[in-house]
Amino acid sequence: MLIFLNATIFLFGENMNKAAIIAKNLVKSYGKEKAVNGVDFSIPKSVCYGFLGPNGAGKSTLMKMIYGASRRDDNSGGAMKVFGYDPHLNSLAIKFISGVVPQDNNLDEDLNVEQNLKIFSRFFNIPTPLAEEKIDELLRFMELGEKKKSKIKQLSGGMKRRLIIARALLNDPDLLILDEPTTGLDPQVRQLIWEKLRMLKRKGMTILLTTHYMEEAFQICDSVLIMNKGEKIMEGNPKLLVSKHIEPYVMEVYAREHYERLNNAALSSCRIDDSTDVIRIYCSNHGQLTMLGDELNPGEFLLRQSNLEDLFLKSTGSTLNARQ
Repeated sequence: MLIFLNATIFLFGENMNKAAIIAKNLVKSYGKEKAVNGVDFSIPKSVCYGFLGPNGAGKSTLMKMIYGASRRDDNSGGAMKVFGYDPHLNSLAIKFISGVVPQDNNLDEDLNVEQNLKIFSRFFNIPTPLAEEKIDELLRFMELGEKKKSKIKQLSGGMKRRLIIARALLNDPDLLILDEPTTGLDPQVRQLIWEKLRMLKRKGMTILLTTHYMEEAFQICDSVLIMNKGEKIMEGNPKLLVSKHIEPYVMEVYAREHYERLNNAALSSCRIDDSTDVIRIYCSNHGQLTMLGDELNPGEFLLRQSNLEDLFLKSTGSTLNARQ
């Protein structure tokens, strides 16, 4: 496909043998505040890559920079290529090979499901017969076939989210960008969306998502970039990051008075984090934590494996669900 823009010809496929996205020293400022501050990353094709962090960490800003909705600071020396295109210079080309699922449900509620998708298909000049075929296919894929003639107001929150994902797939994108795709959805709908994203990745699509759900990153991301206050904390496979950087087991004690009943000698080889209301006891020895649990009553503690939330807490002193 050729796109003509400002007398420049962009040949899709010319850069397809390279990484999907390469970013160096990305900076985005709003006045004196840096929403993104010196972030680097490289994303291969056909993977699911997640930007993980609390609200206000800079995840959504970074995503907008990728598809040209927000410009990186010109004087930062930063650079980025998205399938070979610079968002500063070739934002339209990037939009033609991308599908975007915004954080908010921005559907036209005066129209029905099919009409919303038909209007969107015109932005990509998809011929009507082909658009109708694609709409039927995508509605089946997202399990919305029976809702084709339904008004948007009649859809549940989960149906609206799946419809927006279907809309983002109308142009057969190489890159699917999702901003908090499952926030506020019930677990059953969340699992359905995760399975559809896995299917798309298996077909070769590159998927980017922002999330503050640890489980979401664990379930579907091949690699994550953990952010806090606009900066990169660490990057890698979520399971490997946890196994490499934090003790494998943790006991959560739900009140300080419960914690103070524990044997101090048994705690000597553990790492204690009391930076939140819940006191966390980290240890490499599961049996040692089990013995500590025997000193408490049911409901006063939880013994579990460590996760990304624990790793983030260790790295930053705050939780992923914290508001900045």
